[in-house]
Amino acid sequence: MDTSFQRDQLDNQILSALMEEARTPFAELAKRFGVSAGTIHVRVEKMKQAGIITGAQITVDPKALGYDVCCFIGINLKSAGDYPAAISKLNALEEVVEAYYTTGNYSVFVKVMCQSIDGLQHVLINRIQSIDEIQSTETLISLQNPIVRAVKP
Repeated sequence: MDTSFQRDQLDNQILSALMEEARTPFAELAKRFGVSAGTIHVRVEKMKQAGIITGAQITVDPKALGYDVCCFIGINLKSAGDYPAAISKLNALEEVVEAYYTTGNYSVFVKVMCQSIDGLQHVLINRIQSIDEIQSTETLISLQNPIVRAVKP
């Protein structure tokens, strides 16, 4: 990873365009920004090497896949030393889609997606709360997700 890389306006324009639509052809970006496709390619490769671009992905609507319940679970661990084992066990649960090591009221904060409230109850009681390293949990059910955006370059 190249930590000395300095982005300029063109790099930021390329990032913005690719964040909006990752499959945009380099030739189209080149035309849009008044440079060659080779320049776009070189810039993208440099941003990959610098660790700025880490991949490209599609996004899917969880509801379209049947995941109607989104919740956030604040987790208190029995001790700080339990973090690695707890994270390893949480990572094995496919319903846990994000996890954060936090300061404040919780040691770990996770985002969980389930197909139903019954599914959430099962995951919470039988899978998450049964992890030995977890002392307690608090669950917050999301009613909607009105803001979703990536950081701006």
